[in-house]
Amino acid sequence: MPFKILFATNNKGKLGEVRAIFGSEFEIISLLECEEKINVIEDGNSFEENAFKKAKTVFDKFKIPVIADDSGLCVDQLNGQPGIYSSRFAGEDSDDEKNIVKLFELLKNFPEPHYAKFICSAVYLDENLLIKKNGEMRGRIINEKRGFNGFGYDPVFIADNYSLTNAELPPEEKNKISHRAKAFGSLKNSLLNSRKA
Repeated sequence: MPFKILFATNNKGKLGEVRAIFGSEFEIISLLECEEKINVIEDGNSFEENAFKKAKTVFDKFKIPVIADDSGLCVDQLNGQPGIYSSRFAGEDSDDEKNIVKLFELLKNFPEPHYAKFICSAVYLDENLLIKKNGEMRGRIINEKRGFNGFGYDPVFIADNYSLTNAELPPEEKNKISHRAKAFGSLKNSLLNSRKA
């Protein structure tokens, strides 16, 4: 029987990716399936702080094993922006489109290439165990949107050694190389090892 874990997210894109990473040994449910809604204020100073706060808040509420993450885009020429503010880069009512427009606006003052990286901090928490893992995906930002897969900044990000944006890559290919795949893949392996111990 699959091990049930609650993923502290309302993001369908993230949920699909993480379910694919964890596979059939785990049943990953999300906050979307919980009748009781919960909103975590992400006011930490790092991806890891925000991920832990999400996991702790959701675990304290539902008392079942939880995974959580915080992830974002860090652009070299923008001194690491948008960073932990990636999902609300264009303001509290921002969406993917508005965030990308703001990114283009800021980067037009800089020469190409616009080197950047995605970072993901992933956390597992239950009553006995805390696991923290990080993953990075390095690449560059281009000046036009390409592709329809993925979400967030995927249409404008090309990973190192690739010519397609994350949004042009098949999901299974992106899931082999992404920051989220690295962080959650490592988290999954640690979790499997701890359950065998």
